[in-house]
Amino acid sequence: MTCCLDKKAENLIVGFEGNEDASVYKLSDDIALIQTVDFITPVVDDPYLYGQIAAANSLSDVFAMGADVKTALNLVGFDSCHHDKETLNEILKGGESKVKECGGVLAGGHTIETPEMLYGLSVTGIANPKKIIRNNTVKEGDLIILTKPLGMGILTTAIKADLVGMDVVLRVADILRELNYKTSILAREVANAMTDVTGFGLLGHLYEMSADKMGIKVYFEKVPYLKEAIEMASMGIIPAGSYNNQEFLKDKVEKKRELSFEEEMILYDAQTSGGLLISAEEKEAFNLVNKLKNEGVNASIIAEVSKQEEKPLIIL
Repeated sequence: MTCCLDKKAENLIVGFEGNEDASVYKLSDDIALIQTVDFITPVVDDPYLYGQIAAANSLSDVFAMGADVKTALNLVGFDSCHHDKETLNEILKGGESKVKECGGVLAGGHTIETPEMLYGLSVTGIANPKKIIRNNTVKEGDLIILTKPLGMGILTTAIKADLVGMDVVLRVADILRELNYKTSILAREVANAMTDVTGFGLLGHLYEMSADKMGIKVYFEKVPYLKEAIEMASMGIIPAGSYNNQEFLKDKVEKKRELSFEEEMILYDAQTSGGLLISAEEKEAFNLVNKLKNEGVNASIIAEVSKQEEKPLIIL
């Protein structure tokens, strides 16, 4: 029995011991099971859009591992005191639309009563175990690509406070509900490392990619963000998670250029359903950016990997 248990443990390629995007369990020499789970509270008022955004956020971790989604289960915390069944139906329709968009199947789920609405997915995907893409395997000389603009944490906080117009709300919603699936497919053949930008912010996830062994130089002028996020940050509309990220990384970041408070908080901003960070060799990175742009993906080379200097993250 012990031998059998040891073998099962060996098949867990990626577990909870690191900061990876999903777990990976080897079923055979050709198939590995990728599993992840995530849920969020509403970031927009429209229930269908909220369902799409929450689903895109949950599905992204599978794409970040270079895998394909197969099945998903709904996770719902339903606030029946403030929402009717039609609202719930619209949320679930929105979520299912994103699961179908990437070729997955919605296979059920579970609902409980909660004082605040929650929605997300438990997602199962598959990939070749030899082709799993980790988040901490960057190589010296790699360039790092970001595929969605920053500022979503600040702006969703502003949306909840009714501080921005409908044009901004719709633009943010479009960014948040965009799947990273197409990007993942194009990146798989060239990526040395890959992850998605979520709650730890851009710098938090770049620090994970460095594994505290390599250095990553971030070129601020190349980092895309929505200008409205700067305006909201100047008013103090910043999620608590962003301040937590800044505090955690205070000894990991060296600034070699002047940044305003608002610009700095963009780099720490806790994102929902952010873009992928893709680390690839220089030539492959430029080719990938061109391919992504041809597919309508807002991809930018924002950083490069080098030997670590005094601190793992350097802002230039």
